[in-house]
Amino acid sequence: MKTFKLTLEYDGTDFNGWQLQSNARRTVQGELEAVLFKIFRKRVPVIGSGRTDSGVHARGQVAHFRAVTDMPCDEIQRAFNYNLPTDVTVLSVEEADARFHAQLSAKRKIYTYTVLNRSYSSALLRRHCCFFPRKLNIRLMKTEAAAFIGCRDFSSFANVDPSRKGDAIRTIYRLEVKKRGDMVVFLIESDGFLYKMVRNIVGTLLEIGSGRFPPGSAIKMLGAKDRRAAGVAAVPQGLCLEEVKY
Repeated sequence: MKTFKLTLEYDGTDFNGWQLQSNARRTVQGELEAVLFKIFRKRVPVIGSGRTDSGVHARGQVAHFRAVTDMPCDEIQRAFNYNLPTDVTVLSVEEADARFHAQLSAKRKIYTYTVLNRSYSSALLRRHCCFFPRKLNIRLMKTEAAAFIGCRDFSSFANVDPSRKGDAIRTIYRLEVKKRGDMVVFLIESDGFLYKMVRNIVGTLLEIGSGRFPPGSAIKMLGAKDRRAAGVAAVPQGLCLEEVKY
């Protein structure tokens, strides 16, 4: 039995998220497992580093599967990419240590969130960014972003999901806000993320930057430990999983 580590990218627009679902709706995990069924003529589970929601993209998602096979890694990669739809690409296949687990072995994850900040939208970028036409105070957003750095209770920034249990303590190592022409790009690196945590943080910072919430709101929201205290979630289109660190 060998363990194989996959690194892949996908456009999440037409997927109902990463996780395989019983209602047969299209998922990234489902597409990968369908290819493995063709290769091995039996179901081979694929475990991802974490779930991405409907509409969320990935440039560096990591997954693993285990199989008894002598197929070399480059042949497995070719089989994946020949059979996968065009909105999923396997970037690499590596044989990993038997103890490797895409989710449990992960140490940190990096997400980006992209905002188109101008008065008119984009037909070409609409699937991969959030259109936000109101003027933003970038300097204030950078100041407020500092409140999230460190080990914090992120209860105010996590949506309730009965299938995802555990405490709300996470450590954010980086939260950058950068203006690039008409684009505002957020980069968040953490040891783990709660359900919709990144989108809730970004949505809140956008509301602070546009004047809905006053300066100093981020730290107060964190202290409230109540989802109702923070801003609305940013739309999924702007979110992308960039890298998983092991």
